[in-house]
Amino acid sequence: MQELPKPWFNLEAYKKTRLEEAKFEANLAEEFVKEGLLRNAAGKAFQAWKALLGALLTDKREDLIKKYSGKKRLKGRKEVAYADWLIAIVPTSYMEELSLMLGRDINLVNKLALAIHEYQYNGTDKDAILSPFRNDDIAKENILNLIGEIKSILGKIEEKI
Repeated sequence: MQELPKPWFNLEAYKKTRLEEAKFEANLAEEFVKEGLLRNAAGKAFQAWKALLGALLTDKREDLIKKYSGKKRLKGRKEVAYADWLIAIVPTSYMEELSLMLGRDINLVNKLALAIHEYQYNGTDKDAILSPFRNDDIAKENILNLIGEIKSILGKIEEKI
């Protein structure tokens, strides 16, 4: 895979690369599920979702600039628009509010992705305190649901291109 272009240099190249990354990570997650590596699959599915969010957010750049004004200082004293930094990084702590900007359906899938992210780190929990999934079968079904949603969204984007 190629180096990720920076959105503050080339927004379209960034979007294209993030869409490719989302597809690649979703396929890898699917392979991990087949191999029974569910927590690894959860991580890859989550990475696919973050990549897809980054790509989708490029279309909301102007809205992001209005909502998140200011600059973000990067290493080496370089400053970029805070909105561009959000598009590039898609911080987990911002995913909920960023997904709201993309609409109800994306926000609902985002909730699933965040639950899978919790499972990735905490595994299962029969009391559903440390993890939203009480067993691996429930986690597996949800991981496959997320992969399916990612592929569906990617398919719709490819139809438009």
